[in-house]
Amino acid sequence: MMSLTQSRADTIHDGTSTFQHAVRSRRSCRGFLPTPVPDDVLREVLTDAQRAPSNCNTQPWNVHIVSGARLAELSRALHAKNDAGVFTPDFSFDTGDYHGAWRERQQAQGKAYYAAMGIARADMEGRQKAVALNYSFFSAPHVALLFMPSFGDNVRVAGDIGMYGQTFLLSLAARGLGGAPQTALGFFAGTIREVLGIPDELKMLFGISFGYPDDAAPGNDLCMDRAPIAESVTFHT
Repeated sequence: MMSLTQSRADTIHDGTSTFQHAVRSRRSCRGFLPTPVPDDVLREVLTDAQRAPSNCNTQPWNVHIVSGARLAELSRALHAKNDAGVFTPDFSFDTGDYHGAWRERQQAQGKAYYAAMGIARADMEGRQKAVALNYSFFSAPHVALLFMPSFGDNVRVAGDIGMYGQTFLLSLAARGLGGAPQTALGFFAGTIREVLGIPDELKMLFGISFGYPDDAAPGNDLCMDRAPIAESVTFHT
């Protein structure tokens, strides 16, 4: 939740934080309290996310919010498929494809996360349990599953879904809520469609577990650095 010591300059009259504070304080939350997000707050977050830009204003996102008994049902199905090694992704993903600085950042994040969780590098069982937390949604009371129609090579549509997801995450952060964008949930797109009755023509990119952060969760102390803009931005004048 928002710190009580946060300066008044970082908040506006309705309790949401300023844009800069929301952007710079946002981090992936990997531990949540069981407290549900009130419906009116959730609808405000979804209304904010609906303002995300998209190619030709197509608004291709198809979002499924899962909570309560259905969330528990979905979790059981995901754990069963993960234990059996039955993956049904719509899009490929392999961290082994990263190279150079991108590979170094990916490895640094993994090392920092497992260290925060108290898991040694050689502890393969501990690592597997940490991965499995994805399928318990890090104890979050809600998950948003981001589906999309398939057009062409899907790159433009996926970009639109990414912008929706970022807007959703920033709206959560502005209200003292936390979110965890999870590519891991996309590994079981087929299972999720089956459990929730979602049409096959909608493809799943990723999900976002969300709720009130649990400050006692070990993974929530992790905040990764960002590269200086000089490494990512070239100015042409």
